[in-house]
Amino acid sequence: MELEEVVTCPLGSTCVEVKDNKIYRCAWHVKMKGIDASGEEHDEWKCAIAWQPILMTEVSKASRSTTAATESFRNEMVKANDLVLLK
Repeated sequence: MELEEVVTCPLGSTCVEVKDNKIYRCAWHVKMKGIDASGEEHDEWKCAIAWQPILMTEVSKASRSTTAATESFRNEMVKANDLVLLK
C-alpha cells in the first residue's frame, strides 16, 4: 500500500487560490525556468523557500568554477611573469 503525500505550508498559507473572480497568489510562490544538469528543461512553480536549497547548490557550483578559472588565470600570469623576469 502506497501512502499519499500531502505537502502543506509551514506558514499556514495557500500558494494560489481563486475566489471572487481573482487569483490570489502568495508573493513567495515563484516560477523558475531552466535546464538541469542532465539537460532536461524545467518550468515549474514552487515556494521561494523551497527553491532555496536548489539555488544555493547552483550558486556554489558557479562559485567553484569561477574560482577554478581564476586560479588557472593566476597560474598563467605567474608563468608569463617568470618568463619576463628571466630575460
